[in-house]
Amino acid sequence: MITLIQIAQVLLDVAWWIIVVQIVLSLLIAFNVVNTYNDLVRQLFQGLNTITEPVYRPIRKILPDFGQLDFSPAVVLLAMSMLNIVLNRAAVSILTGGPF
Repeated sequence: MITLIQIAQVLLDVAWWIIVVQIVLSLLIAFNVVNTYNDLVRQLFQGLNTITEPVYRPIRKILPDFGQLDFSPAVVLLAMSMLNIVLNRAAVSILTGGPF
């Protein structure tokens, strides 16, 4: 059971980094630090958007429209942090035999 929790935590860490890289890259593109005319930047940005869009879409439907600001990555990161806390407590509970 602990191994499954550890695998889930590693997957959450990987997803967290994917979202952070996507946020930073979108900010760099928005402030014209890097441009999408570069094939590598464009492909990386499209790949990250392809990965993250299915996660963001349901959240965007719930959140109100803030114009150009997109808070769905922040909501996903917050939810992932909460899930990680739950997984940590579950692992400690399993190891110590105590209550969850």
